[in-house]
Amino acid sequence: MELRAVVAAVQSGEQETILRALQGYNQEKSQCFSFEKEEQEERKHLGCLLIKFLEKDLQPSCQVTCLETIRILSRDKHCLDPFTTMTGLQTLARHAGIEYSETFIREVPDLDVTVEALKCLSNIVFSSGKAQQLSAEARLVAGLTERVKLYAERKFPHDVKFFDLRLLFLLTALRVDVRQQLASELRGVSLMTDALEITLGAKWLDPYEVASEQNEPLFIPRQELERAMEILKVLFNITFDCSRKEADEEETATFRHLGALLRHCLMMSADGEDRTEEFHSHTVNLLGNLPLKCLDVLLTPKVQPGSIEYMGVNMDAVNVLLNFLELRLDRGHKLRENLTPTLNLLTESARVHRPTRKFLKAKVLPPLRDVKNRPEVGNSLRNKLVRLMTHLDTDVKHCAAEFLFVLCKESVSRFVKYTGYGNAAGLLAARGLMAGGQAEGDYSEDEDTDTEEYKEAKPNINPVTGRVEEKFPSPMEGMTEEQKEDEAMKLVDMFDKLSRQQVIRPMGVGPDGKLTSLEAVVHRMAEERASSNSNSDSD
Repeated sequence: MELRAVVAAVQSGEQETILRALQGYNQEKSQCFSFEKEEQEERKHLGCLLIKFLEKDLQPSCQVTCLETIRILSRDKHCLDPFTTMTGLQTLARHAGIEYSETFIREVPDLDVTVEALKCLSNIVFSSGKAQQLSAEARLVAGLTERVKLYAERKFPHDVKFFDLRLLFLLTALRVDVRQQLASELRGVSLMTDALEITLGAKWLDPYEVASEQNEPLFIPRQELERAMEILKVLFNITFDCSRKEADEEETATFRHLGALLRHCLMMSADGEDRTEEFHSHTVNLLGNLPLKCLDVLLTPKVQPGSIEYMGVNMDAVNVLLNFLELRLDRGHKLRENLTPTLNLLTESARVHRPTRKFLKAKVLPPLRDVKNRPEVGNSLRNKLVRLMTHLDTDVKHCAAEFLFVLCKESVSRFVKYTGYGNAAGLLAARGLMAGGQAEGDYSEDEDTDTEEYKEAKPNINPVTGRVEEKFPSPMEGMTEEQKEDEAMKLVDMFDKLSRQQVIRPMGVGPDGKLTSLEAVVHRMAEERASSNSNSDSD
């Protein structure tokens, strides 16, 4: 149907005529996502007419049809003007049942009308900065949270809940002030944690352990999965800086409760590996926001038949995280986004929980037996992580190196043993540990256990490559001392030439353990020698 004819039908004001015209337009444009520029002004005009028409007392079927048309029009980012006014936004919010008022009315509009209005608002808020600002001023987030509170006592259809949560996610993702409002004023962490608990149908054995069937895989249905992931994304937005703040007693209890639910999420699977991976990804991202002292709930559940036990502790959740890490490593796609959250979470967990660190070390860095191959060669998890230590992406290589360093209790000699000095040099230089030693950290005194194979090969291992190298004949064999000295001088001249041309810059290790220019090192040594001579003369 021609757009001009639709506009004329709406201008007529007759409900039946308008309904027929809009239904025809909606059917024709239902799958349209690109629009002709020539009709842009007419689409804006139609949008204005529909907003005014929705303010009348209409039948729900007519309201749904009008909102379907607005949803189609809202796909065009250049025609959002009629909907990015306070009047337009409040009209849509009223039909969605989330218009804010001091006394929130708990009556819910027709559910089909609600869903369509929520879809319209999601499109508009996503595409328009002005709509985002107006949504914040209209306090739509307060209206949304009031309905989320009703989830425990009323049964809403999946689509209403899903689009409530989707709009809440968009508002908190796009507006810092809305994020802060939900987190603080509206007690969003507790509210969304309760919503997640309801969605998962969680039952509690104790305050920090969700009940589960022994030896039975936990499965989350598709609709519950979709809602749970939206909740996890909202929670991620409003807890983004929580790990950097000191939580009080009440907040700590809330975060521990949430952490226990997230552990339950890790133990669940969805319909298909990709959906399960996506669900676990959102879970891991959120776990990384929680204060470190709250992560102990990952180890809280008692050891059950079929559980993975280490040092008397249930390691099921940690094992899922490790398997998830390896899955992401093998995919090799967008490593910074997909890998660093899991690496950071495991690193910090290992740093503060000794059983977690020892379990991860046993899995990732078992006692060395293969000393013939470089640490980065092979298909073990250790090999894969060592390869990342020389990755082009700085964040990726830093996270991988930091994880392995913590598993080595931040001991330089142990770190070099498992990775080779060449791979370890980047982290050691950044930490000021080029000369060896151990970083500050609260670790036990237990010693690393060497295998017989490693002990036997240790004297012949090249510390730079981390493996036993083949013995080659000395290139200076058969040379006289004069010839050796001559070759040495040639090498000095070559280094000097490259240095003067600034192709290379000779470096040394400074007193802080970090790399510094060789000139500075020589200058410092000369000063120390002069100071020493001065002291001896005065004596």
